[in-house]
Amino acid sequence: MARPKGTRAAVTGLVAIVVVVALVASGVGLFRWVTTLWVQPPSAPIVRCQALVNSSTADLTQEQARNSSIIAGVAAQRGLVPRAVSIALATAFQESGIRNLDYGDRDSLGIFQQRPSMGWGTAQQVMDPYYATGKFFDVMVTVDGWQSADIGTVAQTVQRSGFPDAYDQHVDQARLLASALSGETPAAWSCVVRNPSGPDPDQLLQALTQAYGPTIQAESTPATPDQPASITLTANTDTIAWSTAAFAQSWASQTGVSAVSVGQFSWLASPTVLSGWIGTPESTQTSTTVVISF
Repeated sequence: MARPKGTRAAVTGLVAIVVVVALVASGVGLFRWVTTLWVQPPSAPIVRCQALVNSSTADLTQEQARNSSIIAGVAAQRGLVPRAVSIALATAFQESGIRNLDYGDRDSLGIFQQRPSMGWGTAQQVMDPYYATGKFFDVMVTVDGWQSADIGTVAQTVQRSGFPDAYDQHVDQARLLASALSGETPAAWSCVVRNPSGPDPDQLLQALTQAYGPTIQAESTPATPDQPASITLTANTDTIAWSTAAFAQSWASQTGVSAVSVGQFSWLASPTVLSGWIGTPESTQTSTTVVISF
């Protein structure tokens, strides 16, 4: 395994904004509200993506966010609970900083610093985040009591690192991220989208399908003069729907995503702030439909 790595960015400003607009017609009021909008002062470093769960935050770069979203997606495809995502993220934080490294201690490679010489796969395979995550989970689920055992202990049992206690320092952050990225906490994820690439629905659809597999059914609609290109997907559960929404946000800069909706909730990409999710009262009901616009 690689030497301990990992970092955490800090966010200096957090402003919670709740907007209430009352429209009264025939004595019936309709209230529109915004979940949370994180606004950073001009002097603050730009945080690319952030989880906000119960007033606690965890921050990632775009690269880390994409790799983390893959971990959450593969877990969903395998029917694993969010705790599995926490274990995998705590491990990846320590091993590579959740970066897909093409170097490491001896022949360690990838987000989990898996060693081809130790039977994890070929160098090309362990450099594939989808494959690497699947191999990690293959071993994790064989650990006795992984569902309730100490996260750092489970990570060490899988990795057999020379630094067995190092995973513990990442557990709290990993749990926050797992809650948002797995969809366990809805509307808890946002990304700043600066200088996005041109619209690439095909790339995002391929990534979503590879990560979530048969847990989603998705189709792409080409752009027209009146409508942007979009992907509409139906997830097996509302939790997976929220997870795919976070996945799309994490890939927004890479694929040109401009907006995401889950049922009646919507999110608009911003180049300057971590935009909040907007919804209406009936949107508190569960939904398995996600629309991604470019």
